Amino acid sequence: MPAGDGGAADRPDVCYRHPDRPSYILCQRCGRTICPECQTQAPVGVICPECMREQRASAPRTKPAVLTRARSAAGRGAPVVTYALIGITLAVFLLQLIPGLAVTDRLLYAGVYSIPGNFEPWRMLTSVFVHSTGLIFHVLLNMYTLWIFGQLLEGLLGRWRFLTLYLISGLAGSVGVLWLGDPRTGVVGASGAIFGLMGAFLVIQRRLGGNATQLFILLGVNLVIGFVPGFNIAWQAHLGGLVGGALVGLIFTETRKRSQLGLQVGLLVGLVVLLLVLSLRYFYFPIV
Repeated sequence: MPAGDGGAADRPDVCYRHPDRPSYILCQRCGRTICPECQTQAPVGVICPECMREQRASAPRTKPAVLTRARSAAGRGAPVVTYALIGITLAVFLLQLIPGLAVTDRLLYAGVYSIPGNFEPWRMLTSVFVHSTGLIFHVLLNMYTLWIFGQLLEGLLGRWRFLTLYLISGLAGSVGVLWLGDPRTGVVGASGAIFGLMGAFLVIQRRLGGNATQLFILLGVNLVIGFVPGFNIAWQAHLGGLVGGALVGLIFTETRKRSQLGLQVGLLVGLVVLLLVLSLRYFYFPIV
């Protein structure tokens, strides 16, 4: 049959969009003949361009892959808060390496930032997310420890309680630096928060009847290292974080019944208020 006879759509042996191209492949949805250029692979067979446009228009909007994977991980019980804290800390560390941004100077904490007239209280928490750029093992060791204890405690406490523990411990570490350290010396690192995790885990293990001997040894070794001359470690943050984390762990273990949720929240708020009051040290005990 000559190509000019009839419309291409009526010809079963040529592409409906290109009448000069013979083909015997049919669209899986509408049944029209399509050439290789017009074919789009489907799960079964191929479809034509018009059917592809209709399919895309009627398809539900998909969420970003990152969000989908994060929600999927959360649904599986993965320690997403631990992963998020590690990711944020490593991202901040990379920003610290960029000259001119002065990220470290903007986020570190020292007692002078709690003095009236130079009051920058947010540094008591932001310092938890910055690390020494001169020693990469500082951030790597802290993140490795966070990964170990984070998985344990996040699964045990739940995501929001774990995040609360981490932040309160970090704040307590800075309070320890404020009261026990030189106000002119800046400190960085997640060590205070991580010691808080260890302190909470120790309390939980003891209150629930677990064996905590190895953890006692680990804590003892890390505390002693903080006092070794030349290591330049802020033992004050370690001690403050340890005490703060232990108190949070004690609150969690003593108010773990569902009926005690209100009491638990109240005690946590009270602890935060106490830490905030302690952070105002130089408002009622000025430096002389």
